Amino acid sequence: MRIFDPHIHMTSRTTDDYLAMYDAGVRALVEPSFWLGQPRTSPASFFDYFDALLGWEPFRAAQYGISHHCALALNPKEANDPRCTPVIDALPRYLVKDNVVAVGEIGYDSMTPAEDTALAAQLQLAAAHGLPALVHTPHRDKLAGLRRTVDVVRESDLAPDRVLLDHLNETTVAAATDSGCWLGFSVYPDTKMDEDRMVAVLRTYGTEKVLVNSAADWGRSDPLKTRAVADAMLDAGFTDDDVDQVLWRNPVAFYGLSGRLRLDVPEPAALHEGNSVLRGGE
Repeated sequence: MRIFDPHIHMTSRTTDDYLAMYDAGVRALVEPSFWLGQPRTSPASFFDYFDALLGWEPFRAAQYGISHHCALALNPKEANDPRCTPVIDALPRYLVKDNVVAVGEIGYDSMTPAEDTALAAQLQLAAAHGLPALVHTPHRDKLAGLRRTVDVVRESDLAPDRVLLDHLNETTVAAATDSGCWLGFSVYPDTKMDEDRMVAVLRTYGTEKVLVNSAADWGRSDPLKTRAVADAMLDAGFTDDDVDQVLWRNPVAFYGLSGRLRLDVPEPAALHEGNSVLRGGE
């Protein structure tokens, strides 16, 4: 079984997670930029973070046979902080990097005017750079947020079939399907979706343009939830091909729209003096 986790925050995970993910079948992932849990105080802190997503994390993942790509953006929560908004002006120099396969996470947190502005601007950046966009739908007022998101997408130059609407659930999946966008579902231990609810959605709506992710981060989350969904699908009577479509081919197709997806992983060099992970060179 091969698995592509299309939304996971490995910056907040340990190297042991990479090992467990590989053993579970994960061979590729995309790490979107997100809120780190406390306010950033300047754009410079974003740039250090972006550099880590472009350099250190792909290097660390490769030691465990996993292809790592990223999506970069000013996230919705921090779009409300005027100290952070200059990041949008600096994004073009990062969006040309080979390992960037989308603009994201963008979207809504509290559905403020500042978030409207940031979402519209970053959809335009995605269109200008030939990249798809990963859109975070809000955790509160989900249906209203989904509808507002779709309106902004339709007003942009980015076609809906180059947009992934993430964090969907049973209240938003119908409207998201009607939008023509790709459908993303985050599977968590306590919140968002779980594997059984995910199977029920797949039975109703099918497997086309559906992506399932763990969205694992610094909160209570599980980087093996993609494998849990795959196993639940098989237990429910879905075929191996269905599982491969949802857990591999669909994310490959979506992020492949960037023209930058590289799924081969170079053989890692030998570790030095028993270190648990190879250190990067100059």
